[in-house]
Amino acid sequence: MTKKRIFISSVQKEFEEERKNLYHFLMSDPLLGLFFEPFLFENLPATDQRADDSYIKEVSKCDIYIGLLGSEYGYEDSKGVSPTEKEYNEASKHFKTRLIYVKGDGKLKRHPKLAKFIKNIGIELIRKRFNSSSELNAGVYASLVNYLMEQELIRTSPFDATYSKTATLADLDANKISAFLELAKAKRGFPLPANSSVSVILTHLNLISEKRINHAAILLFGKKPQQFFITSEIKCAHFHGTEIRKPIPSYQVYKGDVFQLVDQAVDFVLSKISVEVGTRELSNQVPIDYEIPRAAVSEAIVNAVAHRDYTSNGSVQVMLFKDRLEIWNPGHLPFGLSTAKLRQPHNSIPANPLLAEPMYLAGYIERMGTGTGDIIRLCKEKGLKAPEFIQEEDFRTIIWRTPAKGEKGLNTLQVGEEASGEVSGEASGEVSEEIKRVVLVLNEELKRIEIQNKLGLKSDDYFRVNYILPALESGYIQLTFPESPKHPNQRYRLSKTGIALKKQLQKTKKKK
Repeated sequence: MTKKRIFISSVQKEFEEERKNLYHFLMSDPLLGLFFEPFLFENLPATDQRADDSYIKEVSKCDIYIGLLGSEYGYEDSKGVSPTEKEYNEASKHFKTRLIYVKGDGKLKRHPKLAKFIKNIGIELIRKRFNSSSELNAGVYASLVNYLMEQELIRTSPFDATYSKTATLADLDANKISAFLELAKAKRGFPLPANSSVSVILTHLNLISEKRINHAAILLFGKKPQQFFITSEIKCAHFHGTEIRKPIPSYQVYKGDVFQLVDQAVDFVLSKISVEVGTRELSNQVPIDYEIPRAAVSEAIVNAVAHRDYTSNGSVQVMLFKDRLEIWNPGHLPFGLSTAKLRQPHNSIPANPLLAEPMYLAGYIERMGTGTGDIIRLCKEKGLKAPEFIQEEDFRTIIWRTPAKGEKGLNTLQVGEEASGEVSGEASGEVSEEIKRVVLVLNEELKRIEIQNKLGLKSDDYFRVNYILPALESGYIQLTFPESPKHPNQRYRLSKTGIALKKQLQKTKKKK
């Protein structure tokens, strides 16, 4: 990180001691020293430049200008302007952050030009008073800490509770907020009535104050959250082996609000792992059994999105290997919580509490810190090796695809076990795993959302692009109203080719 440069007003005999003390204070303070680099004009090496040209140039290069004013106006140039006033004007010209400190109270006798200068400054910004070097240091310290907070270089409140400097209500999607209200009422009995205004809903969720929205509001309901937080995306990759190797067979970067990110990433994983599609012999519902429990995949990805460090330059990464699923989260466990404690009952300590609450209300997470315990339980019930939680530079969750010792893995069609040759009509050739899954669950005429729900998928866009459209384009399914794609009673059904493919897939499964 490049340090912010501070220009301490140029040589003034009146403040010779205060300036040196302030310089050494800024250099030695353990917090300010991390972020700021103070500059004193007299520390410059000798040059053949005019003194006034040198200090004006240095002011233009600084980030923050500190001006010290007392009783003396100082040396006047041919136009009757002192170096301090010229510095201040240069800092103003370049829109620098200006911190002005005036020594003494109103009773102190000041040079008339200085008195006028101080009065003019008071019209533009707030001046701070000091009477001693220690008071000056304390005042500068408070101002610089406030600067760091405004620049979001340090925080005293969670990231998600910080109010945005640039985003407004216009950057939020009212339709998303309305959809959330409907979902929260159904999932958790959210108390607000259905006709509640956007402002009322956001106020109830502590996402707005006097028309200022916070970071959580943008991440939850923003039209384009990545416009404000570029790394709030999710990167998903699928590798055929057990190591990260290029070229990557399948790689996607997903953008959107936190709900969309979770849904897209979960659906990406589900589309790449094995699944067993049963029959309706025991019930009217076609049983769907994923190799890794859907709830475990969802819980791990939700945890990464809800608890990550959004100030990090890294993004959440979801990587599927031949033997495991890894979810990388740029962040660290809160103080007092260890990876060992994650395997036991523990308190919920959300890194982003205002972000976590709406995700809870929408049914994406639980309040009681049960997430990692649920992942462990679900994997155990499935007969998989125990998941791992690793804290290094990032936090990593590993869910194993391989069965635990003595257990049998899921016996199902893998990608690549294509129904070629034996299927009549246009069913020959390669058939994607996504198409096969649509064909296997389609026993009657169904709406798109009904097929999507049967497969446990949530992202409408992902399902449409990766499942429905390929199945339609390849001729395995048909529209019930082909001449009117947006017909209100539109359904999907198997074509003759789809029926043939389904029989072949079921036949292949019985052989196993």
